[in-house]
Amino acid sequence: MNVPFVSFGPMHQEIKKEILDKFHDLYQKDWYINGPEVESFEREFASYCGANYSVGCGNGLDALYLILRGYEIHEGDEVIVPSNTYIATALAVSYTGAKPVFVEPNIETYMINPELIEEKITEKTKAILVVHLYGQTADMDKINLIAKKYGLKVIEDAAQAHGAKYKGTRAGNLGDAAGFSFYPSKNLGALGDAGAVVTNDSELAAKVKALTNYGSDRKYHNIYKGINSRLDEVQAGFLRVKLSHLDQLNEQRKTIAEKYLTQIDQDQIIKPSIRDDSEPIWHIFAVRTTKRQDFQKYLKENGIGTVIHYPIAIHLQEAYKDLNIRKGQLPVAEQIADEEISLPLWYGMSDEEVSYVIEKVNAWKPNDL
Repeated sequence: MNVPFVSFGPMHQEIKKEILDKFHDLYQKDWYINGPEVESFEREFASYCGANYSVGCGNGLDALYLILRGYEIHEGDEVIVPSNTYIATALAVSYTGAKPVFVEPNIETYMINPELIEEKITEKTKAILVVHLYGQTADMDKINLIAKKYGLKVIEDAAQAHGAKYKGTRAGNLGDAAGFSFYPSKNLGALGDAGAVVTNDSELAAKVKALTNYGSDRKYHNIYKGINSRLDEVQAGFLRVKLSHLDQLNEQRKTIAEKYLTQIDQDQIIKPSIRDDSEPIWHIFAVRTTKRQDFQKYLKENGIGTVIHYPIAIHLQEAYKDLNIRKGQLPVAEQIADEEISLPLWYGMSDEEVSYVIEKVNAWKPNDL
């Protein structure tokens, strides 16, 4: 049996007619930028998150950058960032001219450790950029208390958390603002690049809206030095279709994850840890093993696809050598980078495919044992 790491086939086949009908409707309207479809999606997605405003943009990286720009974070400032995340989180900070300051994760949840944040705060710190990693929310009460104490903004990188909840509240409504990615592989994925900013801050929403469109609040009137990062009508339409199915899509991912959690019995594998206050939507099922290369090779030989998230910690990437953070200075992020491997988990996986993955994981015997 072959089980790919991800497949869009089952999901896209189920909604094929809705997607094609939506495209036909949009094609007939001849309106492709900043139109009613974007406005409808923004309204619907804000409502889904439980927030007041949503502003569509080009991608998830832009969403984070636009929030930082909107809060006037710039050169000379510092932003707290998890040391274990995709590089886009740090890049958003760098694009403003500010400095990303890395804080180590909790080794059990893989997300930023609130107990380590305060020691990294200086007079230059302006925000804490938390990441809801792999589909689980960060420990937000502790983070928000720290932010309030020091007068900092709390920005959610919710690129992997569409529908995830913390104490019953959805990601996107847990801080001052949130950036979402709708990259095709996300739980809510477009058929191309797309993103959104979600917030309850009316001033930020208006500023971000202008920044996405060359800094213009109305045609040929530019109040900021903005960028071109607009969510187009076609992708907004596709996202509206998928949003109507998102809870159903997430529920099956939860079912698969529950089987992995309860049925994988392999002493060489560390399964993800879930906090009681968190309801993950399982964007990724990340496990750890000190024998990753052997494990990945074994699964590949048995037709099972895997992906490593992320094999090089950000501070060790050549792009960030200017920060002069040596190997060993952020050991938890480095350990996760060395040990993490993600198992297949996608909407439409059959019971047989899930059982096959579990069977092969449990049967694995590392070569050196």
